[in-house]
This record gives sequence, structure tokens and C-alpha cells, in this order.
Amino acid sequence: MRTIPPFRLPGSDGRTWTQNDLLGRITILYLYPRDMTPGCTAEACDFRDRHAELVNAGILLLGVSGDSLDRHAQFIAKERLPFVLLSDPEHQLVQALGAWKQKNMYGKKTFGIERSTFLIDRQGNVAREWRKVKVEGHVAEVLHAACMLARVP
Repeated sequence: MRTIPPFRLPGSDGRTWTQNDLLGRITILYLYPRDMTPGCTAEACDFRDRHAELVNAGILLLGVSGDSLDRHAQFIAKERLPFVLLSDPEHQLVQALGAWKQKNMYGKKTFGIERSTFLIDRQGNVAREWRKVKVEGHVAEVLHAACMLARVP
């Protein structure tokens, strides 16, 4: 099992987050391309709508994109998101997790974040990962896996 790589990123809650902040709790870390785009909004709103279940199970949810904190603040306000979004404009954590990928958009090759989700255990290990995420049904699957992991002492 691999551990979550070291990172230091500003959060929408005004604090700087590191990998050490994840220790001692189950964490869902979801990486997404951009705030306020259709797929990313659908995914964020799915997490929003199931957030109470995560909180009740003691699970931390963090979203990560390359967007600025100002953009995150707009996204949070518009969609009423109750969880922290981390800003990774240099793609530090995204690259370390292998989610910075070449994409082909209408024949033009660009680099961007591959929609991915990582389930982190209490020791900071990546317990499960989802790559090339399709939004529909994803949050329910992640929530189930996280709750199962949270039950393990």
C-alpha cells in the first residue's frame, strides 16, 4: 500500500493543509478538473447531498483542483458546498498522485486533471483509488467503500 504523498496546500477554510492533517481519520480526497463546469458541479453536488452521511461516519471529504481560492469561494457559495476545497495551482498533489494527464480535446492535446478519487485510511495509506471517474453513481460507490473502511478498527 502506498502512502499519501507529502503536500502543503491552501484550503477554502483559510488554513494550510498537509498530509499530516489526514492522519487518524478516513479521508476521501477527490480531484476534479475545474470549478463550475458541468461534470465537476454534478460531482460536487452529489458529495454535498451525501455529506451528512460522511460526517456521521467520521469521514473527512476534501476536493482538490487547480482553481484559485477565490474561484473556490465562488463555487462553494453558488453550490452551498459544506466541505473544504484545496487549491493546487502548481498541480503538486495532483502530479504526485498521477492524476495530471494529457487530454485530447477536439483534436488539441492539453494537460489537465484526470477526475480521480482516493480513499485514505487512518494511517495515511491510499486504501482505494478510482481513476477516469464517471460522475453518475460514483459518490454512492465511494461513500460505501469509505463507510466500510471506517468500520474497520
